[in-house]
Amino acid sequence: MTEPRVTFQSTVQAEWTDYNGHLRDAFYLLLFSYATDGFMSLIGLDAQSREASGHSLFTLECHLNFLHEVKRDEGIEVRSQVLGYDRKRIHLYHSLHRSEGSPALAASEQMLLHVSLAGPKATPFSDHILARLAQWPLPIHRPAWVGRVITLPERVGLG
Repeated sequence: MTEPRVTFQSTVQAEWTDYNGHLRDAFYLLLFSYATDGFMSLIGLDAQSREASGHSLFTLECHLNFLHEVKRDEGIEVRSQVLGYDRKRIHLYHSLHRSEGSPALAASEQMLLHVSLAGPKATPFSDHILARLAQWPLPIHRPAWVGRVITLPERVGLG
């Protein structure tokens, strides 16, 4: 299965919105953070497992693209895909959608590191976690918002 999995669902709360009734910038990242928590549960790193193992995921890098406005009281969901992983890292992609279906409203590409909280220091995934990650087949096509770089076109002068 290469389809994204829903890792978070909610309704946009009034306290998440600005004076225009639109989702505030910071809350897009909060929703993606909650989706990462949901993803962690699906791969065997839920709260109980983190407590027992002393291991967790830390976000090393995050790119966020705002694609469409999201309004107060809208039902939303985050869909997640694993783009790649190795013994210690996961390249994860989240996209935010309306619950009834829509093109992506926002996208977040993230690099996550598996850590031992005793350090904290990077540590390899257990075989159990690697087996769960293997159940997330890599997408055949890269999502449109992966690998983007912030830059302005090079110009000579401002004229």
